[in-house]
Amino acid sequence: MSAERAELAATAHAGSEAAEQAAAMLTAAGVPRMPARVMMALAGSPDQGYTAADLADRLGVSAAAVSGAVRYLVSMRLIHRISRPGDRRDRYDLAADAWTGMITANAPMYTSLANHLDSIADANPAAPASAARAHEIADFLRYLAVRMPQLAAEWRAERDGDGAAAG
Repeated sequence: MSAERAELAATAHAGSEAAEQAAAMLTAAGVPRMPARVMMALAGSPDQGYTAADLADRLGVSAAAVSGAVRYLVSMRLIHRISRPGDRRDRYDLAADAWTGMITANAPMYTSLANHLDSIADANPAAPASAARAHEIADFLRYLAVRMPQLAAEWRAERDGDGAAAG
């Protein structure tokens, strides 16, 4: 795709510059580049969502690139497919409560990872400093496993205007 067409695609949609900057931040934090771009484009989508062709046009990329990103984001439950009767093309949009749901769903993984780190530390008594670091990381992960679901619940309660229920 020509640079001119890519620039036109990026400027034809509201929020494109901010979406690209946010996607770059997510990419720097470890999110794959194309899923980050698709997710941030969907943050600025029309209420009916975008088709894969709309996303490809907006981002100035191939349909194949969008397809892989959409598959990844759907598997992560960050976006969802919207099917409409009579419309052969699916549309995509951000999933409601996606971020808090993802954070809450990861809590058991934090606990499991903490248990493995403790096992690593316990198997390494000849290196007390290394073992102490592994135990400290394990303690932090257990803290996250408890606090992240609590924080998500507190945020939902505040969002829904029931802040007292969160305490």
